[in-house]
Amino acid sequence: MKTKLSSQHKVRFQDCDPFNHLNNAKYIDYFINAREDQLIEHYNIDVFEMAKTSGNNWVVASNQIAYKRPATAMEKVIIDSQLIHYASKNLIVELQMWDESHSKLKALMWVNFVYINISTKRATDHNQALMDLFRQVCLPIEAQNFEARIQQI
Repeated sequence: MKTKLSSQHKVRFQDCDPFNHLNNAKYIDYFINAREDQLIEHYNIDVFEMAKTSGNNWVVASNQIAYKRPATAMEKVIIDSQLIHYASKNLIVELQMWDESHSKLKALMWVNFVYINISTKRATDHNQALMDLFRQVCLPIEAQNFEARIQQI
């Protein structure tokens, strides 16, 4: 099973600022949308279907993002994602945006997702099937914090 997921995306004109750069807030949209598509394609996890059937789903608790180089209108970018940490109630996912040749890092983001029960709005434990999946696909990193990871890449 793949541990590092990757997909190509095109930066859309309407998502750019007057400098023709991807708007800072839109990076988050691109990252989350890419991860959502990658989960369906590689792990058969549809977060919307999961919410309906299990009553549980992930919410974003926090983000850390570093903008290294601008992504520009109509540019093709590669978005990589990987699970770097998991626990009974949360996940940390790393996302990287690269140029089309996969040689220049555009942005790096860590997302802390908390698994919640939608009815109670409280954190809940991942089920055993999810924990088994996380064990298979987690790709831990050496860096102890976000700033160290930026330097490492």
